[in-house]
Amino acid sequence: GFPMKQGVLTQGRVRLLLKKGHSCYRPRRSGERKRKSVRGCIVDGNLSVLSLAIVKKGETEIPGLTDNVIPRRLGPKRASKIRKLFNLSKDDNVCQYVIKRPLPLKEGKKQKYKAPKIQRLVTPAMLQRKRHRMALKRRQAEKNRQATAEYAKILAQRQKEAKEAKELRRKRSASLRESRNSTT
Repeated sequence: GFPMKQGVLTQGRVRLLLKKGHSCYRPRRSGERKRKSVRGCIVDGNLSVLSLAIVKKGETEIPGLTDNVIPRRLGPKRASKIRKLFNLSKDDNVCQYVIKRPLPLKEGKKQKYKAPKIQRLVTPAMLQRKRHRMALKRRQAEKNRQATAEYAKILAQRQKEAKEAKELRRKRSASLRESRNSTT
């Protein structure tokens, strides 16, 4: 179907030239504009579906919509959200407070439950991995520092050697020049 666009005051469809920032259009290149079909924003009987959200509740209930409360199927999965729900401290074990979901019962079998895997849970294994990662980082930084120092040392030595060789060449050429001058 065609999306309804705010501000198009008709019931039918219109073709508009849309650009970046307009609703009902996502540009694929910078500066691109495109003519797209959009429907006007006036609601009438030709619409098959309208997506709405209840913003404010009135004084009476809507039968089949607000008169019965359906509980949430799943509980929280993230460790911090479980802590927030049960008002737990940092020391409490989050694993004991996970909301389990009962599975459909089979004949002759006892009731089984399904619980989510807790995410962002700080475990000893996770802390060990973090320590290992940090140690690797420190080791690499130290190695880089040593390599840089070694390179700087070699570079200084090479520069010193080059300077001495240049000095020697200069002295030699000066002595040759002197000997030539004395002979003539």
